[in-house]
Amino acid sequence: MTRITQFITAYFVITMTWAYSWHMFWFHDLYISWGAFTRKEPIIPLGIAAILIQGAVVGYLYPKFYQNGNHLVQGVKFNLIIGLMTYTAMGFATAAKFQINPISEFLAYHTAFQAIQFTLTGLALGFVYGRNTPNKQ
Repeated sequence: MTRITQFITAYFVITMTWAYSWHMFWFHDLYISWGAFTRKEPIIPLGIAAILIQGAVVGYLYPKFYQNGNHLVQGVKFNLIIGLMTYTAMGFATAAKFQINPISEFLAYHTAFQAIQFTLTGLALGFVYGRNTPNKQ
């Protein structure tokens, strides 16, 4: 299995487990009360597609930008930086498009969710690409 395939798999498992637990169990009612969920039932295949595409993009880009140092630290740093793109689309843009109240509370929870998600997947990124030569996919 190639490194990019290993990372996409790890990214998918970590993100799906984390996101589903966070959004559908632990804080589901809170997200409903904010107006952040407007569908009665989410379209899971679209979420899966988003996660797979994110994993592929991160897994493709990381070896091109890897800097010497601890692989786990580099993986987390890179993933938190690139995760800002997802964060803005899922946080600020969601709050801009939907009647979410209070916005500050939504963004606080969203920030915690994404920081944990991108830290966990960044550790996976560093682990997968940290073995042997970092530039091989």
